[in-house]
Amino acid sequence: MLSQASGYAISAMGHIAAAGGKPVLIKEIAEAAAIPGPYLGKIINALAKRGLVNTQRGVGGGVTLARAATEICLKDVCIALDDPACKTFCMLGTAECSDARACPAHKFWTQHRTKLYSFLESTSVADIAAFESRRRWRAEVDAITADGGATPSPAV
Repeated sequence: MLSQASGYAISAMGHIAAAGGKPVLIKEIAEAAAIPGPYLGKIINALAKRGLVNTQRGVGGGVTLARAATEICLKDVCIALDDPACKTFCMLGTAECSDARACPAHKFWTQHRTKLYSFLESTSVADIAAFESRRRWRAEVDAITADGGATPSPAV
């Protein structure tokens, strides 16, 4: 499982990517992703220090991705935030997990960690942006159909 900070960061980066290169205000990201604004500000600052996002203050400023969304994988985000999921600790303690120190959970944990790393490496921020766009579109459809209006066409 990823930390809350990593989950928030991934969701925020999906929103930033969906803006298509246009700077997005942290306040807008926080509202769209239901993330506390001050906490998101700290997360964005950490991502900027690691070179995953660019920030610009002032009029026309905001947050943009530092690279194409297809070039940023979820593992990059987790590593930038020092997520425990990217550490090689033993699942039964804080010691380094290794074959030489194979605890009863070692085989299970090694296989699980390998699958998690594979997923994080093969899933990009672009994948999250596509998911977020579909989710927002569905919410719009639900709101419109609840009011008896016509269904909009998907933005993706």
